[in-house]
Amino acid sequence: MPTAYLSLIAAFQLLSCSFSAPKPIDNPRPVATNEYPLPQGHEVAYFASGCFWCVEAVFEQVTGVHEAISGYAGGTTKNPTYNQVVTGRTGHAETTKVIYDKDKVSFETLVTVFFGSHDPTTLNRQGPDRGTHYRSIAFYETAEEKEIIEEIIQKLTTAKRYPDPIVTEVKKFDVFYQAEDYHQDYEKNNPNNPYIRAVSKPRVSAFLQNYPELIKSDLE
Repeated sequence: MPTAYLSLIAAFQLLSCSFSAPKPIDNPRPVATNEYPLPQGHEVAYFASGCFWCVEAVFEQVTGVHEAISGYAGGTTKNPTYNQVVTGRTGHAETTKVIYDKDKVSFETLVTVFFGSHDPTTLNRQGPDRGTHYRSIAFYETAEEKEIIEEIIQKLTTAKRYPDPIVTEVKKFDVFYQAEDYHQDYEKNNPNNPYIRAVSKPRVSAFLQNYPELIKSDLE
């Protein structure tokens, strides 16, 4: 295999989310957090669209979002660790739990943010990150939420918003496992990480540029 090709592969791996993640030390195993107490008037939505460092950073910019939390969902393994999830054998995807004020932002708007901040046409891949744990999933808890997601997909498809078919899974939510502490607010806490600088920040910047009307003011 040509040396130049091997070098390209190595560079691609260096910019992947899993390669950039630090090795956890004595970090507790994630546990289900479905019973997390919510502030009054708030609801929860769950989205998977690649590395959760990026997704968390995007949603935390949105007006009405109280908090975005990195974790795992969509699979079958109970209390999975990050090192298990990145093998692709747990069935889970890196997922962001979005806690939002329903009086300030709607579920429909959050779904719009979801589709507007990643490429939903790449199967099991987002940017340099590859594997089923990076697949695109829009989770729903009610029939109404499912209908909203499917209607937006239909509108995007009819409008030919993307050159390729949307491959996002529309999946019934089951359980969310909050990721290890070092994953939370990762972009904010590690601004000089090579992956953050090369992948996450440009992704967030593109979202901010395309959806300025959805961004929090300095007073929020």
